[in-house]
Amino acid sequence: MIDKTASVIISKANEVFLRVNAEPHIEYELRDHFTFQVESAKFMPQYRNRNWNGEIHLFDLRSKRIYVGLLDRIVAFCKKHDYSYKFVENEYYGVPYEENEGISYEGVKDYMSSICSHSPRKYQIEGVHDALKHNRKLLISPTASGKSLMIYSLVRYYIGRGQKILLIVPTTSLVEQMYKDFQDYGWDSESYCHRIYSGREKTNEFPVTITTWQSVYKLEKQFFEDYNVVIGDEAHLFKSKSLISIMTKLHHAKYRFGFTGTLDGTQTHKWVLEGLFGPSYKVTKTDELMKQGHLSQLDIQCLVLKHSPQKFETYEDEIQYLITHTQRNKFIKNLTLDLKGNTLVLYSRVQTHGAVLYDLINTDKEDDRKAFFVHGGVDAEERELIREITEKEVNAIIIASYGTFSTGINIKNLHNIVFASPSKSRVRNLQSIGRVLRKGTNKTKAILYDISDDCSYKSRKNYTLNHLIERIKIYNEENFNYDIITIQLKE
Repeated sequence: MIDKTASVIISKANEVFLRVNAEPHIEYELRDHFTFQVESAKFMPQYRNRNWNGEIHLFDLRSKRIYVGLLDRIVAFCKKHDYSYKFVENEYYGVPYEENEGISYEGVKDYMSSICSHSPRKYQIEGVHDALKHNRKLLISPTASGKSLMIYSLVRYYIGRGQKILLIVPTTSLVEQMYKDFQDYGWDSESYCHRIYSGREKTNEFPVTITTWQSVYKLEKQFFEDYNVVIGDEAHLFKSKSLISIMTKLHHAKYRFGFTGTLDGTQTHKWVLEGLFGPSYKVTKTDELMKQGHLSQLDIQCLVLKHSPQKFETYEDEIQYLITHTQRNKFIKNLTLDLKGNTLVLYSRVQTHGAVLYDLINTDKEDDRKAFFVHGGVDAEERELIREITEKEVNAIIIASYGTFSTGINIKNLHNIVFASPSKSRVRNLQSIGRVLRKGTNKTKAILYDISDDCSYKSRKNYTLNHLIERIKIYNEENFNYDIITIQLKE
């Protein structure tokens, strides 16, 4: 029976979904309000075969369910349309909206200072305070802003209250890195944390489980039943079906926190992540961290390689032309070898581009200069060893795929980064830039060499030149300093 005391009745179905009951016409309005067109739908087989119209609906008309994290947006919808609403308590899961009044900024500051040998920064305290106050939050904080300290603070807080925590990261390297970070903060990680990735036991008996999502997404619901807290690092990845599957199995996880450096800029992405974790909170920005002296200053050199006019039928045709272009690859080699300090060269295709660049660079480098080749086939232990070696070197070169080194790898002693493969992805570009911004010993400045290509045919710009335009938009939005330099490439 529908409650008639308000136009919209909101209750928790569990800690994942709300149940929203209203008159049919309001429910249809809700569905339309929370419906989005997927930008990449036209490239998907389901769309091409006309099995899907390219839309996603965050409100399900049949089940009357929508993610708990979208409660604020449901309330905003009701206020906009002048619909009255009412929160109804679920016997087991409580009321939809909760706010912890006993959480103060000063209390959080004192607590974070007491559990860590590192002094927390003001914005870190504010982020943790907001998270603890509201139980659910999507915290947006750029690379090198100290997300691991904020995560550690949340872990310690809930462990102290007898809660069980699932901490999800995208890679094996990040499992180990998070574990070591906790140790560096002065905690006995071994006694409290269990790590899960390939080859390790899939048990949930420890207070904290640090795992890759790939290791647990196929597990039965029973594995997830006992967790009260879920924390997702690199939360921008949680739009994938596998990660959504994990989040929806955590029926009893009342406390949900996502951390990411950046979103992809679409409303769809933001609302899905807010639905899974909670309302977004901007912790700080990269340019603010630079001004405060927490990050290295960044110079961006946009190097536009001028080719003879080329007409490409497809994007793939253009990419194959560029990554196999002998003079282009020699240019990247010469640039890399001329740079002083530790340098990271990022590529997309392992065999057809990464291996070629590594062979060129490794063959011509000086004997006492170290060069490393990193891709998905290099195991976590070796990647960590490379990272540790690089921290001690002053002139090393890492040729790495975006997939392995653009996210989550922390190298303080990194001076230069080279974008060898063009991309327009906001997330990939900002995550990659974050690799070079950490301050190290005697390091105050970092340089990004953004390599792009002008193969324009008559008035038609080539695909990757348009991608450069998209990257420059990002640089402007982030208040980064950049110069555009055109270089005539030898044929």
